[in-house]
Amino acid sequence: MNERDEPATPENPFSSRRVRPGALPFLFAPGETAWALVDRLRRNAWRGQVIGPHGSGKSALLAALAPAIERAGRRVLPVELHDGQRRLPLDLRRTARLDTSTVVIIDGYEQLGRWVRFRLRRFCRRRRVGLVVTAHVPVGLPELYRTTANLPLARQIVQQLQRDYPSYITREDVAERFSRHRSDLREMLFDLYDLYEQRRLA
Repeated sequence: MNERDEPATPENPFSSRRVRPGALPFLFAPGETAWALVDRLRRNAWRGQVIGPHGSGKSALLAALAPAIERAGRRVLPVELHDGQRRLPLDLRRTARLDTSTVVIIDGYEQLGRWVRFRLRRFCRRRRVGLVVTAHVPVGLPELYRTTANLPLARQIVQQLQRDYPSYITREDVAERFSRHRSDLREMLFDLYDLYEQRRLA
């Protein structure tokens, strides 16, 4: 078991259960909310793309968006893809209860081969099924949101995580790790887990 998944160390606020998508409220840009994004999706026939670099919060945004989509009366079908996964892990044509109220949400859409993406978009369009995806670059769907990572955001996330915990991680630590990992918030938080653990046990 990876040490970040170990439930026996709750003293570390950077454990995976606390930093995984959905564990923390997503920090929207000023003027944006989950409901605003749902309205945008509705206007775009429930089709949209979330664009942003690796580790910038795309998965966290989806975790915040899915419940809002369901409260709007749609059924969410989530699909998570990983590096090198060129095909969908399920056959949408044989998926039960797939109808016009469904929104398929694919995290890591650009992992799919070009032909698979084309067939997926065509299938959803013909069946009038919603489709929301994440990618690093535009993939031909209406833009729903663009995630970005910056130092003030990184510090705000760390401040939230350390609330009610000893603050072993300083603002300078955040700046150094954020720069080291080239603005990748996910890798920065993994690194801060190790740093926090070192200082907690010292």
